[in-house]
Amino acid sequence: MSTATADRTGPSASIPPTPQPSEPPSRSALVVSRTITGILVGGPVVAIGAAVLLWSGHGVEVRTLVLALAFYVVTAFGVTVGFHRLFTHRSFTANRPLRIALAVAGSMAVEGAPIGWVANHRRHHVYSDRPGDPHSPHGFGADVRGQLLGLFHAHCGWLFTPDTTPTRRFAPDLLRDRDLVTVNRLFPLLAVVSLVAPFGLGWLLSGTLAGALSALVWAGVLRMAALHHVTWSVNSLCHAFGKRPFTTKDRSTNLAALAVVSLGDSWHNFHHAHPDAARHGVLRHQIDPSAALIRIFERSGCATNVRWYERDRSGRLAIPA
Repeated sequence: MSTATADRTGPSASIPPTPQPSEPPSRSALVVSRTITGILVGGPVVAIGAAVLLWSGHGVEVRTLVLALAFYVVTAFGVTVGFHRLFTHRSFTANRPLRIALAVAGSMAVEGAPIGWVANHRRHHVYSDRPGDPHSPHGFGADVRGQLLGLFHAHCGWLFTPDTTPTRRFAPDLLRDRDLVTVNRLFPLLAVVSLVAPFGLGWLLSGTLAGALSALVWAGVLRMAALHHVTWSVNSLCHAFGKRPFTTKDRSTNLAALAVVSLGDSWHNFHHAHPDAARHGVLRHQIDPSAALIRIFERSGCATNVRWYERDRSGRLAIPA
């Protein structure tokens, strides 16, 4: 199956052989990868403890919380609109400045470099809830222990396993994109900027080291951790709990409780039914901020060829050509 079909397939897609990596990762590379992952997963716990000790009884200033919200929204849109709907599924076409801006914003979420992120997500769609899916919560047993192990694996456990997703197979289009390749190479720097920028802005706005440290913790570390767990919850909870109004061959679900914080990505059942749709929340009263932002980009001329799945007067979905 080509990538062109892999990232736009619906529930009728056949399942190709499980991909095999060209070279297994070395022991040292695996140790480094697991160490970094451990820091990203466990570090926020330390940060929460530090926040409690440093700001107990003093509270957090409003400007710090506003700064944290701003960084969350920008980086989250970088993931949902950029990494997910634009680069992975080509739900719309963006002009060059917008493509670069979304790639940078998504990289600052520190969920991985864009090309690897896209390759893993396209693989998830091809093998969803079957052998080869990098983060399905199923297949660990039907008892309580197996279900808990599956949820942990889908949430963050899979991040500790060797990455066997071949980018040349699942993201060859991005490997040919010079801008994306450049942003991909700059990912370590952008990850650092994602933490340094809140610190610098906190210092600028407060004029104190305490204000800078508060911004680093809340708008940097805790904001990053919150977005990580929201994204991971779509991988885990949205394949285990929720409603399934659309027919798919996997166990993807819509989970309304995550709709706002995931910026619309938790309408996961429809997304798996129509992966290339720019709007995931197509039913009545389903909030989808990412689709709203894409609509703004479209009206401003930054985005074209948007694949909208709308309902006609009979209530049926109008599928774009």
